[in-house]
Amino acid sequence: MKNQKKVSQLVAGTLAFAVFAFPQISLSAAREKANNAPGARPNIIFILVDDMGWGDLNINWNYGEKFKNRTRTEKFKTPQLDKMAREGMLLLRHYTACPVSAPARASLLTGVHQGHARQVRDNTFDTPIEDAHTLGSVLREAGYATAAIGKWGVGGLSTRGETAATADARPRERGFDFFYGLFDHLSGHYHYPANLGRSVWENETDVSATLKKGHAYSTDLFTARAKKWIAEQKKSEPQKPFFLYLAYPAPHGSLRVPSCVYPSGGGLRGGMQWTAGTVNTAHSGTPDTFIHPDNTNFATDAARRHATMIRRVDDAVGDLMQLLKDLKIDNNTLVVFTSDNGPHNEGGVDGAPRNFYKSGSPAQDPAFFKSYGMMDGIKRDCFEGGLRVPAIVRWPAQIAKKKSTTQPSQFHDWLATFADAAGVEVPTRSDGVSILPTLTGDEKSQRAGTVFVEYSVNSKTTNYADFQNSHKQLPRRNQLVVWVDGYKGIARNLEGNAKFSGDDAVKFEIYDTLKDPQETKNLAGTTPKFGDEMQRKFRDKALRSRRAFDGKRYNGFDFSDKNFFQNNDVPAMRVDAGATGLSYKIFTQKKAFPWVPDFRQTHLKPAFSDDSAAADENLLPKKLAKIPDAKGILLEGFLDVPESGEYVFYVTTDANAGSKAFIHLHDIQLVDADKLYTPGAVADSYMNVGTENKTGTKKVRLAAGLHPIRIEYVAAPATQNPSLKLEWMLPGTQKKAPVPANALRRLSREQSSSNRLN
Repeated sequence: MKNQKKVSQLVAGTLAFAVFAFPQISLSAAREKANNAPGARPNIIFILVDDMGWGDLNINWNYGEKFKNRTRTEKFKTPQLDKMAREGMLLLRHYTACPVSAPARASLLTGVHQGHARQVRDNTFDTPIEDAHTLGSVLREAGYATAAIGKWGVGGLSTRGETAATADARPRERGFDFFYGLFDHLSGHYHYPANLGRSVWENETDVSATLKKGHAYSTDLFTARAKKWIAEQKKSEPQKPFFLYLAYPAPHGSLRVPSCVYPSGGGLRGGMQWTAGTVNTAHSGTPDTFIHPDNTNFATDAARRHATMIRRVDDAVGDLMQLLKDLKIDNNTLVVFTSDNGPHNEGGVDGAPRNFYKSGSPAQDPAFFKSYGMMDGIKRDCFEGGLRVPAIVRWPAQIAKKKSTTQPSQFHDWLATFADAAGVEVPTRSDGVSILPTLTGDEKSQRAGTVFVEYSVNSKTTNYADFQNSHKQLPRRNQLVVWVDGYKGIARNLEGNAKFSGDDAVKFEIYDTLKDPQETKNLAGTTPKFGDEMQRKFRDKALRSRRAFDGKRYNGFDFSDKNFFQNNDVPAMRVDAGATGLSYKIFTQKKAFPWVPDFRQTHLKPAFSDDSAAADENLLPKKLAKIPDAKGILLEGFLDVPESGEYVFYVTTDANAGSKAFIHLHDIQLVDADKLYTPGAVADSYMNVGTENKTGTKKVRLAAGLHPIRIEYVAAPATQNPSLKLEWMLPGTQKKAPVPANALRRLSREQSSSNRLN
């Protein structure tokens, strides 16, 4: 009997690995190391710059020049960022969620890739992010003080009359205790915003009038305000950790430079200082005139300005690092520095000379400094140069001795990573994995993540001389990027009638970006390894990774209704069905779960596990009712779909306060009954949860056969009669019905031992 139980546990473990491609772990060595260390629960600062290319970080070229495919004749210094990298870790293959600003920020803040972003997608700007778990709300729930300083840009259209005082998606409605900065996207183009009629906000108050007495440069202003907030926070609540999201508008167009040299010193007493409601440099020099001495000899005005804008941010980073040392919190503060997308070639919106400026703003030329690194592509391109961004992580108490990693990661991984570092559960809505193991030197236990991009805009790629000819002047419409077996696949210009099966199925370009970052060799069809079977894997991965959402469209910019996805069934797995029922693990803790966790990444050890959960109307095993503590359950197995077609799914929990659930099919977010769910209500896969369009999401097209299903449910302590009901509406019907017991299946032992799940 004992041996049989061991076999069952082995089968269940293999199921979790094979279906989801991630090993089941309870407490990672990285989490254990971090949370048992002195001064655990780090302060966290996330610094995001705007349109800084991978090649604009000087230290990255120690790696980039190894490829010998591109020679830089011009370069500029980033000494403080280089120092930060030497003291921490370079993420050499870190990817933005989208090669343009607002969607990238939306995915970063909500922890989902663009296939699950419900409103801010493609080339949308000033569209409000959905009401969902965010970096701010998760860390605030973890006991952190939270602040957003700088550019927001995902709160709602200013042209509709919404402002930081009224919009539903203002920072304080999305998890941040404090906000100071630019609410709308367009204001990020104005680096002296108050002097050019753009509003600067403190929480819900327009404070622009206090800034018009001088000429506050945005990088200076936000650095000073960030330093003030950190110092005040540590003085008022010294034991409380903080999270700061610091989003600089630089070096985004317009290319405007400071008015004076960076103040000497730095930290608590020097550098940028907050004074009389503004920054100490606001009354120094002449606006838009200061070029850093190291950059004066560059041949073009655009180059001098671009290098100076980044050097100003570089100085600001050094200033902040000194502040952490002065406050004696440097050792246990986790600082991330990255950019929202690749380098831009834009002049900005204040281009014509204004009374405030002596001259217009030139357009940036990414080719001058090879801002795209050894890669091709810039902002709005799905080549590596548009997607791969500079990324540094510094955390003296924990960062491994290894100074760089080529482990791929993406924006949605930060929510999982910060939750992990803070010692709270990762919300299951997040598409990310914690990269804490990589950061702390435990890469062997690092779970593989997902890199997924979709982007559409009506323009073409650039034709820089050193780009591959095959990369020039390509349409940017409906681009799709997925990764399979370590290879990057790109499908382009997908139309609504694109097919993902059959003789005329979509073809992916395939690249080994570790060895060939410029993507010079399309591997598709070059060997049997990269033949039809690999193409099938890419197509299947794409269809099994995302949902289509009908977010409210603003000014026609939202392309989220991608019909090429809707016209193709999500493919079933090539497996044999096992017995009916689902495998399960039960997790308990004393306090209620604030959200539905990703129990594959939990730090909790299962209190019970079995491979034969009930398959009646209540999916929860009876023993769950006898547990007095807060309880969570992970149910895994397969959904046996009887016929191909469009489905709608429905979930209902018990009516007890705190009951929540979330369902994934493959990696698809199927039903969200979490943050905004009312216990006892019916949640369905047709809902656009947290958006202004509450319904209208497309139905789910499924091929007949077996589809891996993951169901997570939580209940508060002392919950009576916990229950979870799953229903569906079959193709061609208008009536929902319970999912029958024989449609929920376990993996057969023969298949689980062979790992042939494809």
